[in-house]
Amino acid sequence: MKAVVQRVTEARVEVDGTTMGRCGPGLMILVCAMQGDTEDNADTLAARIAKLRIFRDEDGRMNRSILDSGGAALVVSQFTLAADTSRGNRPGFSAAAPPEDGERLYERFAEALRGQGIAVETGRFGAEMAVHLVNDGPVTIPIER
Repeated sequence: MKAVVQRVTEARVEVDGTTMGRCGPGLMILVCAMQGDTEDNADTLAARIAKLRIFRDEDGRMNRSILDSGGAALVVSQFTLAADTSRGNRPGFSAAAPPEDGERLYERFAEALRGQGIAVETGRFGAEMAVHLVNDGPVTIPIER
């Protein structure tokens, strides 16, 4: 699985003008299941992100995790993280998991984060979504399984 993790002061995702999910201070996580990914990959990625030390401590250093900071997460599916641009100007997405696997693993990832004790909201898998966020820092980190 692939993810792009952004530390945010706030984030929300809308479908057809309706807010589907939101979070205050915490993480905006774009996630993509890849061909061959399993539930173990989703669980491992969630555990890694839950422990990722990108929040400021009392000295202003990135030394705290979302678990330490008490933040929330907004998780949005984004198959375009699987983009392959090595053969021209039009990206290919064949490395992404098929939609039925992608949705199952996306939901598993969100549940695994909840299982870590993090408040999680989500977008709608496969929908056209508008994502709004205020990146804090900015801090943006790509992570693979």
